[in-house]
Amino acid sequence: MLKLKEKISEPKTPRKKRETNFTSGPMLIPLMLFTLPVLATGVLQFLYNAADTAVVGRFVGKTALAAVGSTGSLSNLITGLFIGLSVGSGVAVSHALGSGEEKDASEIVHTSIAVSLVLGAAVGIAGFFISTPLLHLMSVPDNVISLSSRYIRIIFLGIPAQMVYNYGAAILRARGDTRHPLYFLIISGGVNVGLNLFFVLVCNMSVAGVAYATIISQYLSAVMVTALLCFLPDCCRLDLRKLKIYPGKLLKIIRIGIPAGVQSVLFSFSNVLIQSSVNSLGDIAMAGNTAAANIDGLIYIACNSFYHAALNYTGQNLGARKTDRIRRTCRLCLVMVTIVGLMISGGCWIFRYELLGIYAPGEKEVIEYGTIRLLYMGVPYFLCGAMEVMSGMLRGLGASITSMVVSLMGACVMRIVWIYTVFSIRSTPEVLYISYPISWILTGLCAYVCYRIVLGRTEKRLSEEGS
Repeated sequence: MLKLKEKISEPKTPRKKRETNFTSGPMLIPLMLFTLPVLATGVLQFLYNAADTAVVGRFVGKTALAAVGSTGSLSNLITGLFIGLSVGSGVAVSHALGSGEEKDASEIVHTSIAVSLVLGAAVGIAGFFISTPLLHLMSVPDNVISLSSRYIRIIFLGIPAQMVYNYGAAILRARGDTRHPLYFLIISGGVNVGLNLFFVLVCNMSVAGVAYATIISQYLSAVMVTALLCFLPDCCRLDLRKLKIYPGKLLKIIRIGIPAGVQSVLFSFSNVLIQSSVNSLGDIAMAGNTAAANIDGLIYIACNSFYHAALNYTGQNLGARKTDRIRRTCRLCLVMVTIVGLMISGGCWIFRYELLGIYAPGEKEVIEYGTIRLLYMGVPYFLCGAMEVMSGMLRGLGASITSMVVSLMGACVMRIVWIYTVFSIRSTPEVLYISYPISWILTGLCAYVCYRIVLGRTEKRLSEEGS
């Protein structure tokens, strides 16, 4: 009896708290506090990337600017499938944390980092050797191809670090920590900008200098995110000595992440075709497209922060069986992404000439091409944000394949058909760029209908399990 009393009175070890409570309490303020660091991280990333492009455009020339811009869609195509798996890692961790399965969460963390190391090495090596032949297939002009090839081959040397950082950041976001990725970006991005100027202005290294600065900053951010994971106080703590791929956890990551990765690849493939169409308009159009892409990239990144909020809030509340909070998450994210998207796109349009002039000072033709892209893609970018929110809701509910199929039909297939029909008849930048907002509207509407169906079935299943 005495032993029993001692056991009862023994204080319990307090459970480590996660950064943000997704499954109880008010939603609006915590959702904003979760999203703002993600938004700030994306904006800083944009500014650092913009600095890369601005340094090339200002101090090397429009040919180098076109060379750097022509490689983005290709590198995203090659890496998209495997970086998409990091979405699977984040959702799997969210589900485990929401349902209180701490052992599962730990095994998912170790599996994720191990997979990122293996895939990073494999993709980096493959991309280094196949990227140049693919640039030729994309019809990159002869006066640009050598610089493009040099730049992208160096960039692929940083893919292992990019993989580790993306998987690590997905784990941190799943437990509600969006602040540390922001801190890491401030540090690594500052290093990137400083090295850009040093390599280009002092060492006279042209596009190679920008590429080396990028991969050095990527390895720095990968080291920082890994170090943080190793010192976490909860079940998401990483022990490098216990790195292991758990087959069951890998299958769960693949089941969620592969459709997300395939969707990323399909988007990138359609963007490669778009970039090839831009390339056919000449190097001035390529330079203008690159400059405008860096500006509307800011709008996309801001809108994409609400995708991460929708994904992680939905994932944890599904694990906690709280579908009413899932519905409210959807409403709040759609309202916020529309407001933020319109505010930022409106500002970019008002100051379009000043912003484009940063990348191509004095190049009137380049700037005019850039304004066309901003009008047709930058201004309505909130539509893309709404589409991304619905994609995050579907993935958080575990319907990653549904999200992939909707995106395949609504965005990718539609854009490809547009290029080979409408654009082939009237080959102008306006006709090319307007395919984007049309595809965003179609995909977003289809995704919303699928979300309502999937959520209804989920509520019915949870009700039957509880009865």
